[in-house]
Amino acid sequence: MMPRFHLEDFSMLEKAPTSAATLRSKLGEMLISSTSARVQIESVNPQTGEYRIVLHGTLDIEKTPFDMT
Repeated sequence: MMPRFHLEDFSMLEKAPTSAATLRSKLGEMLISSTSARVQIESVNPQTGEYRIVLHGTLDIEKTPFDMT
């Protein structure tokens, strides 16, 4: 069973440097803990491989712990 995404995990997502493996794991937890999700591609640079995406979604609050103390 995959760990659930917690609301306090959002702050970890912006901390740098974050390894690709850690980011992949946390994003996977967030998507699995969501009732809906979609992605918006803001930009892709074919010369450098740089990209910018925006995720939009709704966490399943009933199943996702949200202890913000």
